[in-house]
Amino acid sequence: MSIWDAFDRISKERSERGRIEFIIAGLGNPGVQYENSRHNAGFMAVAALEKKYGFSVSQHKFKAKIGEAVIGGKRVLVMKPETYMNNSGQAISEAMRFYKIPLENLLVIFDDISLEPGHIRIRRKGSAGGHNGIKSIIALCGADAEDETAFPRIKLGVGKKPHPDYDLADWVLGKFDEEQQKAFDSRLDDVCSAAELIVKGDTDEAMNRYNR
Repeated sequence: MSIWDAFDRISKERSERGRIEFIIAGLGNPGVQYENSRHNAGFMAVAALEKKYGFSVSQHKFKAKIGEAVIGGKRVLVMKPETYMNNSGQAISEAMRFYKIPLENLLVIFDDISLEPGHIRIRRKGSAGGHNGIKSIIALCGADAEDETAFPRIKLGVGKKPHPDYDLADWVLGKFDEEQQKAFDSRLDDVCSAAELIVKGDTDEAMNRYNR
């Protein structure tokens, strides 16, 4: 083997080691006014991932804040779209195209008003369920809106509206009370562990352990 062949082989190995294999996207809205709101549950989950795996989501690319980490033995791009919730698919689709990530290697973490704080629900696939961020991802990331879309997701309970006439936007853009925040925070370590299992391909195991 010539020195140039050896150099090419080493370069290729380094490139393969650095290749992004999976994307984790936590949904929310950018800006100080939205920090820690119910709708930013996905951003809070990303903060927990940063703390657990020792990386930072601080670079700006793909209309998002991004960071890279090794999770579940794979190199993962973790992102917080800065397109506002309703256009989350813009940022995520750009990253997926750039890294040639298949839909099944996208994990989305987001808020769910049908679940109480402290409850999480993991699904291998599913419809948008009325969530505008997921609708945008379905529309822009190659998913079939008429069928259950094959990307895993972790839904984080943020609680139901106090009464039917309560404005939905006001509710999801509002913040937890102290007890709700404690309940929400108590499951963030489980969310990180579930995300790692999903990245490793063990989605069924994640559902069995944490869907309670």
